[in-house]
Amino acid sequence: MPSNRADRVGDLIRAELGDILLTEMRDPRVRLASASSVQVSRDLSHATVMVSSLATDEEERTQTIEALRRASGFLRRTLAARLRLRRMPELHFELDRGAEHSRQITDLLDELHQGDDERGVGADTDEGQSVADDDETGEP
Repeated sequence: MPSNRADRVGDLIRAELGDILLTEMRDPRVRLASASSVQVSRDLSHATVMVSSLATDEEERTQTIEALRRASGFLRRTLAARLRLRRMPELHFELDRGAEHSRQITDLLDELHQGDDERGVGADTDEGQSVADDDETGEP
């Protein structure tokens, strides 16, 4: 569990915001979005919400963030009623590209493995024999 208050408040906001996005938001642009993390300033006046989206194209992701920004007043009021904090941080939404980067890396690794399979790298063939497999005379 986080040790300082800002981290604890961030975790509470993330959990409640996830529930609000699922149950109370009517905007179809946010149906594929979730709050992946929340960073709260030390004075608890601002919270940056990192939003991951399952939308496939960049325009849809941008529209999701814009919809959340427009709904920030509603979200802040709803969070204030649920969390009962003395001061509810102002919400700022940013797109979390972590999942997208992970997917790109996985795709690149898959391409590399597919290329290895096509070339027969790793298979027991004479073509795949390395210099280290040569005997002491230097001949294969």
